[in-house]
Amino acid sequence: MTQREVTLMEVLDNREQRVARQRRLLREYGGSLICFTMNIPGPVKNNLWIRGGYRLGKGLLLDLLKSAGIPVLHQEEVCAVTGCEGFFCVDAPAEIVKALTVRLEDSREVGRLFDMDVLSADGSKRSREELGMAGRTCLICGRPASVCGPVRAHSAAELWQRAQQLLRQAVAGDVSRRIGALAGKALLYEVCTTPKPGLVDRENSGAHEDMDIYTFLGSSARLQSYFARCAEAGILTREEAPEETFRQIRLAGMLAEQEMFRETGGINTHKGAVFSMGIACAAAGRLFGCEEYGAGELMNECGRIAEGVARQDFDGVTVDNAKTVGERLFAAYGITGIRGQAEAGFPAVLYRGLPVLRKGLEMGLSPDRAGAAALLAMLADTDDTNLIARSDRETQLRVRREIGALLEKEPYPEEEILRALDRDFTRQRLSPGGSADLLALCWFTHFVQGEPELFW
Repeated sequence: MTQREVTLMEVLDNREQRVARQRRLLREYGGSLICFTMNIPGPVKNNLWIRGGYRLGKGLLLDLLKSAGIPVLHQEEVCAVTGCEGFFCVDAPAEIVKALTVRLEDSREVGRLFDMDVLSADGSKRSREELGMAGRTCLICGRPASVCGPVRAHSAAELWQRAQQLLRQAVAGDVSRRIGALAGKALLYEVCTTPKPGLVDRENSGAHEDMDIYTFLGSSARLQSYFARCAEAGILTREEAPEETFRQIRLAGMLAEQEMFRETGGINTHKGAVFSMGIACAAAGRLFGCEEYGAGELMNECGRIAEGVARQDFDGVTVDNAKTVGERLFAAYGITGIRGQAEAGFPAVLYRGLPVLRKGLEMGLSPDRAGAAALLAMLADTDDTNLIARSDRETQLRVRREIGALLEKEPYPEEEILRALDRDFTRQRLSPGGSADLLALCWFTHFVQGEPELFW
């Protein structure tokens, strides 16, 4: 919806329609009625941030009613140029409901913009004052709104700017925390997928002697706040060039690596995921407010954010001066690893792992079996640099061929086959850690698409 100023006639017409709707709902459902609108100063009543604030308030309200054991008999919404409106018929006395909504309005700064009127069955409106509760406060100075409003103590421009600031902070914070939580969940699903060849899972540590599942659990928990920061950077830079988003999250990623090492005692559990999942969270943030938010759009945004990173990081790298494993593999074979995957929009995830994961889940397979099949599909289709680092290029190519041949016969290998692979990889000390990071991205993309309200 395009932002524009509303006319006085539109406001008056909307008010009449709201009253008529309130009367109808009280007549049809009885009980008490909550009418939730956004208290936005100025002539613009609907834009991305206002809609996000409304959705945040609606979620908080429904959670509060559920927590209080108050049934919602009926609800309906209107989203127009005059703003967002929610109508909630509830089975509880109006006085109790009003007390709850007042506490919600006063519980956080952005609640100053929540306007939750409560009507009793006879249509009368309950007020803060009759319940002995404090009145609303001014957006700017915090004094009673009844003092500042009548004398126009603050300009319309000041009030509008403050309202938008509150909305941006609250909405970006809420959405980014939810994206960060999905990223953390994805890391947990990856490590818990069992059995996996040569990797840490619920049963063993695979080819790794210095870590176990608890090392991964601690690392995953420590990184969740970093993923939220990446998502917030994406949200707040969504109207800027993608390179600005990458600039902001790269420093955060360097600091997150140190957080990880402090948690694990110097063990590298998620360095690759810090890079790849950080980009994915930022991409999800940049899609906030977009009508299209599918896997293709998410991966495409990842590619836009990471554009040029391989060229930048490997510029001037030769066989003689290469220091890291990634640099040595680039110099020797031209393999760009996770950087190249990111630049290309993670094609291994989009075209190999994610379709296999989703199909497996739709078939009713367990997350273990669907996840392991997705892992193998990507392992057979990519150059896993971690696997090469723990063996050599020839071994990695052989593994790709063998896994590819297996999947032609068994796209979703049985548990016994997966256990045999795990024993074989562990014996050879092979660990496809790069593919594990991509599996986490598959889970993340799957989870994000299950929550479309993140992007509206």
